[in-house]
Amino acid sequence: MSDNINKEKNTPPLSCLIAEDNLVNQKILTRFLNNLGLKPDLARDGLEAVEYVQKKDYDVVLMDIQMPRMDGLKATKCILNDCKLQKSPVIIAVTANTSEEIKQMCLDIGMKGYISKPISMTILKNALQQWANYP
Repeated sequence: MSDNINKEKNTPPLSCLIAEDNLVNQKILTRFLNNLGLKPDLARDGLEAVEYVQKKDYDVVLMDIQMPRMDGLKATKCILNDCKLQKSPVIIAVTANTSEEIKQMCLDIGMKGYISKPISMTILKNALQQWANYP
């Protein structure tokens, strides 16, 4: 259905990257995005997410906060400040930590939004509509 929405408005689907180390969460996010007509790429940690963003222009990155090798906060800082990108992606935090301190840290470093786990399809779609211009 969302493919039809994108075709009707003549807008290409969003290019998405999931940065998530947990296999179950990877599958859930991938399935939800597929159901929205999107075909995400998958990075298994923050360092890999930085590498992906340097090779491809993404509209949106769903960034887990706690990951091995490089956490989501450091990866976001690197993507937004250190990578020489023509266009910075919208980065949305995805985390089980719902503290106001973490939420504020995410926003302070340049993430556009914040989604707490467990994620629902409705919450994900609303986040994409609010912060990433998903139709």
